[in-house]
Amino acid sequence: MNMKKYLILSVVALSYQSVWAQSLLQHSFGSGANQFTMDFVTIGNPGNAADTTGIPNPVGSVAYSYNIGKYEVSRDQITKANSAGSLGITLWDMSSWGGNGVNRPATGLTWNEAAKFVNWLNTNQGFQAAYKFDGSGNFQLWSSTDAGYNANNMFRNSLAKYVIASRDEWYKAAYSSPDGTWYNFANGRNSSPDAVTSGTADNTAVFGGVNTGSRFTADIDQAGGVSPWGTMAQDGNVWEWHETASDGINNTAGETGELRGGWAYDAGGQGVYSKIAMGPTSDSVWSGLRVASVPEPSALSLLAIGLGGLALIRRRK
Repeated sequence: MNMKKYLILSVVALSYQSVWAQSLLQHSFGSGANQFTMDFVTIGNPGNAADTTGIPNPVGSVAYSYNIGKYEVSRDQITKANSAGSLGITLWDMSSWGGNGVNRPATGLTWNEAAKFVNWLNTNQGFQAAYKFDGSGNFQLWSSTDAGYNANNMFRNSLAKYVIASRDEWYKAAYSSPDGTWYNFANGRNSSPDAVTSGTADNTAVFGGVNTGSRFTADIDQAGGVSPWGTMAQDGNVWEWHETASDGINNTAGETGELRGGWAYDAGGQGVYSKIAMGPTSDSVWSGLRVASVPEPSALSLLAIGLGGLALIRRRK
């Protein structure tokens, strides 16, 4: 192949990556009365060094750029996906913890329900489901005979586009920054954010004591200040499921799962040292979700071809 063709491939590949990063900032799902959008922010600095100060450690190194939900998944998004996809997901009644408004975070999600919601996001857009369930609704591992099988992560199908954020993906979005600096809290600082009932002021988060009523949750877009990457409520509002099993290895169906970032009795329940474990079929008043979006394999392949072409051009000079 001549140099001109390599140059074209390289430009196309790099442009494709740029379009991918920008076009996912808002995605639409469903149709008609069941249509809704999800906002994403792009987490760059691929191949970053892991944090060695939090729990567990090291943690937070991600080899690729990806997108993650700016906000937690809302009750409205679950309700509409339920209606469109007959998912059978049940939500916790939050009447005593801030109410059941449509823009409140979805709570009462089991890990399995979170996975089924994410699967619907994929199939609604024509992509491969991320997680495998049998005909009875039981979670299964992907096997070597399945397209998209990844021996290093038998939970996630590599052909899927939308996923439950892994431990590393979630942690990086919360506690790192574009320049690679790590912080103890999701406010770009090493000290706890200020407790608020709602709003978007910098260095604030929604958390508080068990008897403070509406301080348990706020609308997903009114849940405090944002992280250096632009995510909201990764230290506050509700605890969010990770894809990663609590032992850090996704290789056994039915493993105990992990959640991070929710409201607590005080600031000590937040930050890089805070996580909780729960079985994949268990739920709680505080179990919610944040969705991530990973590059499509075709985009990565095209980029690799383009970069390979650039390298060859350099060698020929």
